[in-house]
Amino acid sequence: MEKDYQEFIKNFHQVSGIDLSLYKEAQMKRRLTSLYEKRGYRSFKEYSMAIGKNKELLEELLDRMTINVSEFYRNFRRWEILENKILPNLIKTSANLKVWSAACSTGEEPYTLSMILSNHLRPSNFQIKATDIDINAIERAKVGLYVERSLNEVPAVQKQKHFSQSGSMFKISDEIKRPVTFKQQNLLSDPFQGPFDLIVCRNVMIYFTEEAKDILYQKFANALRPGGIFFVGSTEQIFNPGKYGLETEDTFFYKKMKNLSFL
Repeated sequence: MEKDYQEFIKNFHQVSGIDLSLYKEAQMKRRLTSLYEKRGYRSFKEYSMAIGKNKELLEELLDRMTINVSEFYRNFRRWEILENKILPNLIKTSANLKVWSAACSTGEEPYTLSMILSNHLRPSNFQIKATDIDINAIERAKVGLYVERSLNEVPAVQKQKHFSQSGSMFKISDEIKRPVTFKQQNLLSDPFQGPFDLIVCRNVMIYFTEEAKDILYQKFANALRPGGIFFVGSTEQIFNPGKYGLETEDTFFYKKMKNLSFL
């Protein structure tokens, strides 16, 4: 089975550009095995052959390998710290903020950023780049239509101001959508742009190997301007930020050291 899985990784890399060897093996194996068994295949070898012939199977796999579990203001206390402590300092040092929501899933995170930034800046004074590997998630994000449970942590004033109800769904306002630009991106293989004032990448690093994390932390640090902030998830604390030219600004917030320039 191990040989079949390694061959599957090789073939999948060729057709998708995604290197599964950089994802935690046990987690990825469980997810893939569950999927191919549901489709009636008995091995990675059978599944690999089927994917090579069936575009729909490939698209389904690409969709399933990214876990799109998200909600607005996820871990609300962290967003309060961003708005009340981190953001004021960023605004002081940059007239027009450039923000990146990496692994943005179905859009809840970049739209949360847009709501928070719009409390302090005109929409013309900030831009948010939002990227994800899953094109289906991006298309859903562009629509901006959400189930009510996704809004559980949205402050009442924000919910009233920026959402309109459409049946059982809630639609984000055009005002909040406008500063956000969505694009497909593979964090592991695609180049990063920059420099950014703020990069948010939360609840995705946990799926990668230590080797992949090391590469990504350095790429994120390089994509920040000096003094820029990297905001990670609540299970993704960086224990050696100095290795990447970062220093701890607050729990789960890291600032790029100012004597380092964008690479």
